[in-house]
Amino acid sequence: MIEHEETPAGTSVLDDLNLDPGFVIKAKLAIRIQLTVKELELNQRDAARKMGISQPKLSALTRGKLDGLSQAKLEECLVALGHDVIIHIGPRHEGVGAKRVEEVLEAA
Repeated sequence: MIEHEETPAGTSVLDDLNLDPGFVIKAKLAIRIQLTVKELELNQRDAARKMGISQPKLSALTRGKLDGLSQAKLEECLVALGHDVIIHIGPRHEGVGAKRVEEVLEAA
């Protein structure tokens, strides 16, 4: 019998892979960028222009190559595509805090 784990609702498989939290955040931002470009029916050239990056950089992003893009730049790209990016700092607690991305997709 094959054993498997289920990812809880509201989380991503990226959260379960024990990857560097900084990379997971960038990956989730990149995924949202890709989905938004598709929703807006933009080609890569027009999407890149709208976000202020080169088309080759957007192409690399769609292939998961995130080394050349900072988290801040990915956030700027989302803002350029019409998203609000909100950084929420939770209350302090004992131990080490966590970094994560939480998407709020309903319109305000």
